[in-house]
Amino acid sequence: MNRIYLDNAATTTLDPVVLDAMMPYLTTNFGNPSSIYSYGRESRLAIENARKAVARILNAHPAEIFFTSGGTESSNTAITASVRDLGCKHIISSPIEHHATLHTVEHLKHTGEAELSYVKIQPDGHVDMAHLEQLLSESKVKCLITLMHANNEVGNMIDIHAVGELAKKYNAIFHSDTVQTVGHFPFDLRNTYVHFITGAGHKFHGPKGVGMLYINENIKITPFIQGGSQERNMRAGTENLYGIVGFARALQLATDNYEKDSAYIKSLKMYMKEQLEKTVADVSFNGDVNGRSLYTVLNVSFPKTEKSEMILFNLDINNICASGGSACTSGADAGSHVIRAFAANPNRMAVRFSFSKINTKEEIDLAVAKLQELI
Repeated sequence: MNRIYLDNAATTTLDPVVLDAMMPYLTTNFGNPSSIYSYGRESRLAIENARKAVARILNAHPAEIFFTSGGTESSNTAITASVRDLGCKHIISSPIEHHATLHTVEHLKHTGEAELSYVKIQPDGHVDMAHLEQLLSESKVKCLITLMHANNEVGNMIDIHAVGELAKKYNAIFHSDTVQTVGHFPFDLRNTYVHFITGAGHKFHGPKGVGMLYINENIKITPFIQGGSQERNMRAGTENLYGIVGFARALQLATDNYEKDSAYIKSLKMYMKEQLEKTVADVSFNGDVNGRSLYTVLNVSFPKTEKSEMILFNLDINNICASGGSACTSGADAGSHVIRAFAANPNRMAVRFSFSKINTKEEIDLAVAKLQELI
């Protein structure tokens, strides 16, 4: 049986067209972008062309785009700079953020650099906007709002414009972890009130180990990583040349094919939901599946039994790749902090299935049949 890969929110396969774009910079065009001779200048031009392409797609200025090693570095940079450089002494986040954000804000609280508040999560997994405004209105110091655009486990999306308007109203800095949405949704940063957003190439069929950080041109921060003068003195270290070229090419492909690919991927998600409802008893879904949600993610809730507790292990044995975890901790499975925040039912097991443009209905049928057998 061929492997059925349904964990695209974790990483996606590299598109062959992206690999083709990267190959010259893995082989002949290998010059250091900081070198002044022609080999170096060719590499520098490739990076700046990639920066312009990313900026154009996101409707930002090229000077606002910085290339990094991925979403974790980007979020660490933005959050830390907001506290240390921009005067934010109160961080408002949520308990369902990615650990790249959660661990960073907890560290800054632990070191005494900022106080930390968590906005409430509603029963459907959405952020409580009224509570967010309450936290902002009651704060006596400048706030950083750090809320992810789309949750990587259940797919729920914030209204980024509504959060931006609250940030503007209360003079707060706004960082959004957009790793699950850059490359999957159109962005118009010129008309979005946000100070930082992040991206990671491997979430939209680009290479691993390369990401981006958007820094709004109206704010000035100091480098997170010290060293050389790369990325206009903002991010030291020799640039990931072929990664950056691949990031830009993958983002361009994703943007060009957005309408077609997003409709197709959403159809796979809804098809799997319908088939599971028909074939698996007492199945339900975590998050706002039919509402404001990622079209790539379906988080399925199964009744906990001896069989379902081993579901991920048994799927793996059957060459089906998925991820997940219940609200509670058991053995090596630490459970999901996201599920625990709003759907903490110890009698349920959660499994995340996430889809890409290369998945097929036939794969969904095989996966559902196997789930019916395993559950």
